[in-house]
Amino acid sequence: MGDLGGDMALSMTSDMLWTAIKLAAPLIGVTTLVGLLVSILQTVTQIQESSLSFVPKLIAAAVVLLVLGGWMLSVLSEYAIRLIGNIPNYV
Repeated sequence: MGDLGGDMALSMTSDMLWTAIKLAAPLIGVTTLVGLLVSILQTVTQIQESSLSFVPKLIAAAVVLLVLGGWMLSVLSEYAIRLIGNIPNYV
């Protein structure tokens, strides 16, 4: 068995974290923005309904996943192909 060097392990970890950030950023960004807008609307209108903040964020998350789902899947597939393709280099 080969030894996975520190540089290679650090490179793999960095690549994994950047891929996770690329995948999660659009979803988190849009739901945070929608939550902020709903909170501002609730403050201005003084409506404090808990479902009013949850439902728009859920709808926004579903729209982001429908619109960007193909791109997210291709990024994840590219990462997996690259990782599996490099297995001979790891051992």
